[in-house]
Amino acid sequence: MPFESRSGRPRVSSREVLAEAACELFLEQGYDATSVSDITRRAGVSRSSFFNYFAAKSDVLWSGFDAQVGAGVALLRGEADVATALSAIGTGLTPDALALAITNVEAMGIGPELDRDRAVRQFRLQREIASRFTRDGMPSLAAEVRAGALAAAVLAAVWAWADRTATGGPLADVLAAALALADD
Repeated sequence: MPFESRSGRPRVSSREVLAEAACELFLEQGYDATSVSDITRRAGVSRSSFFNYFAAKSDVLWSGFDAQVGAGVALLRGEADVATALSAIGTGLTPDALALAITNVEAMGIGPELDRDRAVRQFRLQREIASRFTRDGMPSLAAEVRAGALAAAVLAAVWAWADRTATGGPLADVLAAALALADD
């Protein structure tokens, strides 16, 4: 088998390099003042490389969380119970660009963007949980209300965990406590 040379950065490192570059720039000049071109220039990759990994600038912050939610949603759509599926979101998520943005929201000037993206993700998760509940026979209104509480608990746990990443435990522990509160 002949050796083929590949140019550019490996896929895994490019995503990480882009996220690191974006966070540096958000801290230095603010979120709104940072363009995708600024990020790619800092990361040393092409603009098209950026869009191979992220659909928008804000997705840089959410990619780790989105991957975890994707795994949880796959479990929700399968045979796992809701508690197991939601707990999976907290497994393996480490402090990343999102945690950095949450803890540096003022310095990055990202408050409104972060709030909007949080609401979008919370609603998507709520919709998936409600779908599972109705599939399992729960009445529609009850499914929506319970799903809303659980989805809110997931995002609240991420915020609480990010605020205390230096002193707190893993997200899985914070998430378990938040889900228990939403189930009361």
